[in-house]
Amino acid sequence: MTLTIYNTLTRRKQPFTSMEPGKVVMYCCGVTVYNYCHLGHARSYIVWDTVRRYLQWRGYQVLYIQNFTDIDDKILNRAQAEGTSMAEVAERFIAAYFEENS
Repeated sequence: MTLTIYNTLTRRKQPFTSMEPGKVVMYCCGVTVYNYCHLGHARSYIVWDTVRRYLQWRGYQVLYIQNFTDIDDKILNRAQAEGTSMAEVAERFIAAYFEENS
């Protein structure tokens, strides 16, 4: 069974092929760190973790990378409201993320 994906660039379904045979690199956007984690974040984690696990099950070696969005209007607004910097807001909620998810 071939894995078929929807290519948003071409707006068509196409067979999945990795750039390097047997290996897949996934880069996924993580949380925007302006507040504590919430249920809405779960969708992204569940979807991409499911894709990662499926690819591994299909025999691919998967490198999964997830970032923190630490520059965003929501972070800027929170920093201004608190009288702190964007870096301070981001660092605080990144630490909270690891505390909540360890």
